Amino acid sequence: MIDNDERLLQQFFNEAAHQKIEDNGFTERVMQRIETEHQSSAVRLHTFSRLWTIFCVVVFAVLFVVFHGWELLVVQFEVMLRTMATQPISINLLMLFSVVFGLLFVGTGEIISSELARK
Repeated sequence: MIDNDERLLQQFFNEAAHQKIEDNGFTERVMQRIETEHQSSAVRLHTFSRLWTIFCVVVFAVLFVVFHGWELLVVQFEVMLRTMATQPISINLLMLFSVVFGLLFVGTGEIISSELARK
């Protein structure tokens, strides 16, 4: 019984697949418009992704300058070299927060960009 039903369904769909319905080019126009809209949205998403990345890098650079990040790096590097063999490395929480903040926002933008590029 199931085989008979499947055979009848297959026959019906095979016949329906060969039918052509005249639509005066409507389907082609719709498909072309969908493709055009998809391309324009992809360009907008790519532009937004690049702008987000630039924004995050600029914010990170401004915070690095405002909080004198180069001084913190020099101090951390000096402390690391002097205490490497004798004790664990001390971590400046402000510097750690700045680095994590920058990586988080730039990384989030890149993840969003790569996910949207798949679609």
